[in-house]
Amino acid sequence: MKIALIGYGKMGKAIEQIAREKGHEIVLKIGSQNKNELTKENLQHADVAIEFTTPETAFENVMFCLQNGVPTICGSTAWLKDLPTAQKTAEENKTGFIYASNFSIGVNLFFAINKYVAQLMKPHLQYDVQMEEIHHTAKLDAPSGTAVTIAQGILEKFERKNKWVNHPSDDASELSIISKRIDPAPGTHSINYKSDIDDITITHTAHNRMGFASGAVTAAEFIKGKAGVFTMEDVLF
Repeated sequence: MKIALIGYGKMGKAIEQIAREKGHEIVLKIGSQNKNELTKENLQHADVAIEFTTPETAFENVMFCLQNGVPTICGSTAWLKDLPTAQKTAEENKTGFIYASNFSIGVNLFFAINKYVAQLMKPHLQYDVQMEEIHHTAKLDAPSGTAVTIAQGILEKFERKNKWVNHPSDDASELSIISKRIDPAPGTHSINYKSDIDDITITHTAHNRMGFASGAVTAAEFIKGKAGVFTMEDVLF
């Protein structure tokens, strides 16, 4: 498979390593110093584009790839107001597209576990729930995209909460997400159900970026040659 890497920071380099180990070819690498090389001509050499950049540039990059018929994987977060437009463009151009707040296989299993636990806890009114997420200080968004996905899963099942907030809250209807930025943490997400007599906590801790990179390459392998909008659930389950 021939891959275009759009975003060549730490994540891009990790994806490159995993992709090469699996026998794939990197035919285009776009970083902050060579944005002008993201052209239709250069992109046509790729079977799939993998986009990990910034909230400010992700939408433009994704749209460019989809409009040029290149199946696209996007792991950039904090641009979700434009996600429906990107999904519509993928459908209109009959081009494959996967967005995920986190491509780690372990995290996506954790998303499913989170929903299951929230459903189990729903009838037990003595428990309240809150979240904590810890990332390195270079993390651009707070809460993380992963934390938002987890929160959405809780809100879907745990009906006593109707919105999430990114601060401590005494409002019983609000799901509090506490964001911490501590180096060199690559990512820890915890959900705590607390009552007067006990606590129940589930936690996912990433040890490095390789889980994210491996999942992104797996998603790219899945999307090659496909048309339409998919999720990591389609890839894994």
